[in-house]
Amino acid sequence: MGTQQALAKVNLALDILGARPDGYHELRMVMQTVSLHDTVSVQETEGDFTLHVDGESFRPGETSMEERAAEAFFRAVGRSMPGISVTLKKRIPAYAGLGGGSADVAAVLRSLRQQYCPDMPEAELERIGLTVGSDVPFCIRGGTALAAGRGERLTDLPPLPPCWLVLCKPSFGIPTPELFALADTRQYLRRPDIEGMHLALRQGYLEGIAAKLCNVFEELLPPQYKEVFVIKERLLTLGALNASMSGSGPTVFGIFRSQETAERAAQALEREYTKTYLAEPVGKFQV
Repeated sequence: MGTQQALAKVNLALDILGARPDGYHELRMVMQTVSLHDTVSVQETEGDFTLHVDGESFRPGETSMEERAAEAFFRAVGRSMPGISVTLKKRIPAYAGLGGGSADVAAVLRSLRQQYCPDMPEAELERIGLTVGSDVPFCIRGGTALAAGRGERLTDLPPLPPCWLVLCKPSFGIPTPELFALADTRQYLRRPDIEGMHLALRQGYLEGIAAKLCNVFEELLPPQYKEVFVIKERLLTLGALNASMSGSGPTVFGIFRSQETAERAAQALEREYTKTYLAEPVGKFQV
């Protein structure tokens, strides 16, 4: 069935509009795929579903997201699931706000569609992905998009102009449910200007896009996560046009116009943070 890249995402803008009756939160985000990626191989085999991560068999206490996605896909196409072997080579850090797990699931679904149901509309594949995770529909589509609802209502936006991104994850993770619980008790001092960002994207004005970076989760961070703001300041000092946390963190990314400046910044940060990555924006998948 072949091999696919599972691309990470960053949030150029993230706003929380409130809690929903279904237990989720209403979001409004501008999302962007970037070149940092895992490698996902999917093969039909005899026997049951198997998952191998970086050379080790995955035997979790519950069904993996990849297996749930495969089961949902074959239910949707009305056939029993054959033996499927999924192999992941991970590079996107886990629990980082970069959508690595969702990207892997999206790559599995794209592979299954290519092999078993190439005429399946993109919207149907995204619907299947939503049953596994809120970020999966965007990770199936990729590119630059406005995401609403849980993140599944997607509108394609003009692409991010050519630039470089430096992504830096500190050593800790941040529990997403903890931040969403805080979101229900807070009023935000600053919210994203998504219309302004859309205008800057239409104009291809990189400095204008960078100026509109905003993630309301940053206002919710407890004091023990202050390293996020230290990294933001470092990126600005090292020449980023602007910097922001991605998703519920803790990864921070900076946008750079110059490859040379971005490379120097990544090298400087790598001395303190091993999970530092240089990336470029990537356009929409052709599924």
